[in-house]
Amino acid sequence: MKRNGLNGGRGWRGGRSLAIRVFYAIFLMGAVLSAPVKAQTALPGLDLDEAQVPIALLVDADTGQVLFTRNANRRFVPASMTKVMTLYTAFDLMDSGQLDPRQSLVVSPEVWMEWRAKGSSMFLNADERVPLSKLLAGIATVSANDAAIVVAEQSAGSVAAWTAQMNAKARATGMLQSHFATPNGWPDEGQTFTTAQDLITLGRALVNTHPDKFTRFVGISEFRHQGITQSNRDPMIGRVEGADGIKTGYTNESGFGYLGTAKRGPQRLMLVVGGATSNAARARAARGLIEWGFSAFDRTPLFSKGALIGSARVQDGASRQVGLFAERDIAVSVPKSRKGGVELNVIYDGPLRAPIAAGERVATLEVKVEGMATTRVPLLADKAVAKAGFLGRIYNAIAGWFA
Repeated sequence: MKRNGLNGGRGWRGGRSLAIRVFYAIFLMGAVLSAPVKAQTALPGLDLDEAQVPIALLVDADTGQVLFTRNANRRFVPASMTKVMTLYTAFDLMDSGQLDPRQSLVVSPEVWMEWRAKGSSMFLNADERVPLSKLLAGIATVSANDAAIVVAEQSAGSVAAWTAQMNAKARATGMLQSHFATPNGWPDEGQTFTTAQDLITLGRALVNTHPDKFTRFVGISEFRHQGITQSNRDPMIGRVEGADGIKTGYTNESGFGYLGTAKRGPQRLMLVVGGATSNAARARAARGLIEWGFSAFDRTPLFSKGALIGSARVQDGASRQVGLFAERDIAVSVPKSRKGGVELNVIYDGPLRAPIAAGERVATLEVKVEGMATTRVPLLADKAVAKAGFLGRIYNAIAGWFA
């Protein structure tokens, strides 16, 4: 494991001056740090009684930096937040050309019989043909249970086949504590479960991987079908500056949950509330948490998208080093209450072995803010490094020995 400390520029070849600039900028801008934010700590403007809101998580959506956490890895029933996984699966299939938003899907008589006006609904009719794009909008805006079943059955052949795809996508995305047995979150005796951390992973993937589709389908204030207009029940849209979704959830089993996000300027925050005791408690928690997140921290830019952050040694490659960069801008949020320091480290299993593809994830940037959870940002290789030939390997061995 190779660890290069960027704090003050030590151990970072070719990047000493930039590391020093980053380190001192944090203090010259007056950023101050605090002890960890604990559950039920008295925080101005934040009402998060654990008895009413047992699960809560607030992060910076770009870096994943945790700003507030309570029981983030406790498993719970997501209810209609399950539909975010259905949306994400559909978006991925649209990107790969396996689904076309213009294609029409048929509402089978069996689906109509079982799901007509069952919970949240688009009020679809038997044998009705509906464009996939409208079904996805119905799922995102009014949590249409019937639409989710139609998308699953018509796209994959069966609900079981669709949920198998959902679970495969979840694992590929890094959701290791989740399982989906339904496309819409209808109660299934606990077969469908997740965690706040996994929902944040899903929400970040939805926004960062499919930004255009997120903008197109999520955050719509109302939806109309069959002459019926329904409003989005999102607790932040239209009430919180910059809020644009994502999904509420409720059953008697799950309580009131919410996965939501808001963007102000370059910063996007994302939150999960789980197991809230009432709609009002969920709304208070979501609005209070997001407003607190935007007001209680100073946000300091560290690296712009594509900027060279460091380098990693390469073994048996045509080049002995490869540059490292991040896919997006990197900034750190620091609480406004106490002074402290920020530590940056590049970590990789090294030396790396050639060949390496350009853009391959080969390292991690650790961002440590005193008293807060460590943030880890993937770093990518800035160029391809081919495997060295025979003479090249001899040269690298000699050069490495002298180094």
